Amino acid sequence: MRVVFLEDVEGTADTGDVKNVADGFARNYLLPRKLAAPANGHYINIAQAKASKQARRQDRLDDEARAHLLPKVDGTTVRVEVRVGEQGKLFGSVTSRDIAEALREATKIEVEHQQVYLPQPLRELGSHEVTVKLTKNVHATVTVAVEPLGGVQEAETPAEAATEATAEPLVSETAAASEAQDADKRRQAEEGSQDTSAETGVGLEAGAEAAQVAAPQAVADVEAPDEQELEHTGEVD
Repeated sequence: MRVVFLEDVEGTADTGDVKNVADGFARNYLLPRKLAAPANGHYINIAQAKASKQARRQDRLDDEARAHLLPKVDGTTVRVEVRVGEQGKLFGSVTSRDIAEALREATKIEVEHQQVYLPQPLRELGSHEVTVKLTKNVHATVTVAVEPLGGVQEAETPAEAATEATAEPLVSETAAASEAQDADKRRQAEEGSQDTSAETGVGLEAGAEAAQVAAPQAVADVEAPDEQELEHTGEVD
């Protein structure tokens, strides 16, 4: 079906354009919503008059945007902080709503998320150039710096990396030496314990033998006075 567009239909046509479209698209969508009409002389004149009026209005909007909005927005850098995991992966993503909010805070200009042209959400740290449609014909470019929550992570300097690399083996060597000393102490303690046990055993055996030798002699010593006494008694008798 051949139609003339009475309104702008994004991605399809602008007001006043005459195009051939699918019959179902025209009957089910364009005509019921009065976005287009059959392309006859009457509707074409209406569409062209409307298009001229919109063009004049659009020119005024473009001029105002170039004079007042573009200098404040174009080239602006906004920062958006996000939660980041250990591997530098973002928890979630940065959307057009996040960027619009950051722009409003930075420029004090009302920017809607529909004006932020973002084909897909930002999922990586760093700087990203994003287009902002101030009007239909006036666009600004802003830089969105996606940073970890709490600020930018400081990169490790070569000197720090070398210090850490040197310190790590030293810690390992110290730990190994400490473990070796502890092992020596335990071994010495075990050997000393065994020596003490052996000496104690020998001492006990020697004491037992000495006691066995001393016992008959003590008996003899006890019995000797009796014999002497008996001999003495016999002499007296």
